Amino acid sequence: MTLDSSPTSPAPAPAGVGRRQFLTLATAGVAASTLTVTVGSLTPAAALTAPGGTTLATGGTAPTPRKRELRAMWISSVVNIDWPSASGLSAEQQKAELLHWLDVARDFRLNAVFVQVRPTADAFWPSPYEPWSQYLTGVQGKDPGYDPLGFVVEQCHQRNLEIHAWYNPYRVSMQADPTQLVPEHPARQHPEWVWAYGGKLYFDPGLPEAQEHITTAILHSVEHYDIDGVHFDDYFYPYAVAGETIPDAETFTTHGAGFDRIEDWRRHNVDTFVRTISQRIKQTKPWVKFGISPFGIWRNASTDPRGSQTGGSQSYDMQFADTRKWVLEGWLDYINPQIYWQFGLAVADYAKLVPWWADVAAQSGTHLYVGEALYKVTSGVFTDPAELSNHLTFCQEQEHPVHGNVYFSANHVPADPQGAMTRVRDDHYRYPAIVPAMPHLPSTPVRTPVLAWAGWRDDGIRVHWTDAGGRRFAATSFAIYRADGWVKHVDTENPANLVATQRAEGRVVQDFLDPTAVRGRRYTYAVTALDRVWNESAPSKVRWSV
Repeated sequence: MTLDSSPTSPAPAPAGVGRRQFLTLATAGVAASTLTVTVGSLTPAAALTAPGGTTLATGGTAPTPRKRELRAMWISSVVNIDWPSASGLSAEQQKAELLHWLDVARDFRLNAVFVQVRPTADAFWPSPYEPWSQYLTGVQGKDPGYDPLGFVVEQCHQRNLEIHAWYNPYRVSMQADPTQLVPEHPARQHPEWVWAYGGKLYFDPGLPEAQEHITTAILHSVEHYDIDGVHFDDYFYPYAVAGETIPDAETFTTHGAGFDRIEDWRRHNVDTFVRTISQRIKQTKPWVKFGISPFGIWRNASTDPRGSQTGGSQSYDMQFADTRKWVLEGWLDYINPQIYWQFGLAVADYAKLVPWWADVAAQSGTHLYVGEALYKVTSGVFTDPAELSNHLTFCQEQEHPVHGNVYFSANHVPADPQGAMTRVRDDHYRYPAIVPAMPHLPSTPVRTPVLAWAGWRDDGIRVHWTDAGGRRFAATSFAIYRADGWVKHVDTENPANLVATQRAEGRVVQDFLDPTAVRGRRYTYAVTALDRVWNESAPSKVRWSV
């Protein structure tokens, strides 16, 4: 995920938007040094206050925690940014590193991870369509000795973390020489599908054959792995490179009938790809979420009155990505814009962009997750250690919902620059949270669990319950709630009462150890059942600790 950008010439937006109609029908039947942003003139903002001058996250009343929100981080594999930390590690070393990142996620009370499994037209699973990734072994096409994606899914679900598999659609290689690819690589087998630009190789987005290959390669993992989401970042047509022209004039001549301008045709190509893969994901597994994390500015209002009050580069014109259209048409389950800027930055003010995206998402019921630049605390661009915590407070106060936040990237979470992530956890993530449910996804009518017992053991209180759904309506996971004292009712809408969520163990009788219970105190417990898309049952009858 690169964040470099340059202003490009504006182009008119297409007219007309729709809704989420097809989703309803479907469910019925780069090295760290490259991670910079250029948006107009960027200078670190000295603003230590939120819009209107209200100081946030600097003391006083703590922000109200939320029971339902997505809390995630990106785990990047391209050029070994996060995982694996280097190519050529043994299978056991790679597994240990992955488990470390999942432990980090749990330590900071995150509930999802976005793991890059197709960084450059290669694979982190045994794909019949593309070779093993070089970022695993150091040699493209070499078997790493285990199934990384399978391991990721298994370990995430053991921890009840939602796993979104992250794919880069068009990028073929981080270098421009096709002969450095393995002979069986699709780009070697079909050189007519590929062009070089900016020192890298890309599939030509204007070729139907290339689009079909990309879709097929991605869907293979959707079909064969129990992933929770398919995730794309901001790469569609490549970011502009000074002095170079995208070499697709010949493709436009062949496939551009009906378009007077190559820019409109390029947007059509990306629209077609996004719509098609969205539909085919739902045809394959209707419950798998599809989301995209675009550059944070669609268009500026000075270019298009529908745009945001910003002055930076525009994804509509730069990557030919009409991200607003994708949301309004209902092609996405969630939009995750990279709003990687601080309060008060004139060309790209966080306080202007979040409400703009929230308003767009609310029009179609698409969930909004905000991408957060944790790495900018490390680099010193964010001068206020409370900047990110203030972001979350601001998101929570919006008229239209912001359903969560995602942090780039994993390396910076445990590094905790300036204590920024600890502040986020202490201010906002004091308790666990459940991933927000999406009403348009197919649900399972899970049944209220039967809570049988809650009793002291040497290492805490052990809670036992029965999944009342049986095989047909079995829960995917459970939420465990606790109130102080022996009381008749546990408020399961109070985030402070949520102790944990736990993956179902594949049997009727379930149990949970609460190691946070304090010896000598009395507690009351209740349990709910959750389906795989986080719809929740009514709470069980309570049990007192004995």
